[in-house]
Amino acid sequence: MTALHGGRTDQLEIYPNLWAGVGLIRGGAGTALVGSHEEVANLIYEYHSLGFDEFILSGYPHLEEAYWFVEGVLPLLKQNGVA
Repeated sequence: MTALHGGRTDQLEIYPNLWAGVGLIRGGAGTALVGSHEEVANLIYEYHSLGFDEFILSGYPHLEEAYWFVEGVLPLLKQNGVA
């Protein structure tokens, strides 16, 4: 993971609101959706428009991130028929 972008940690946002630094702090998936509720929902819309219809999501701390997603992102996805 430290080899990504020549080891530079200031260039880990590899796409708007897609952060590749997760592997620096824990094992497992190497990217994270980051940003406001609207920004995360928009990125999920973008993936959905490309044909993705299932996602495996996690966050840290687990419980707080679950509430953050359900209370802020999920209603936006439902408004647009994605969830």
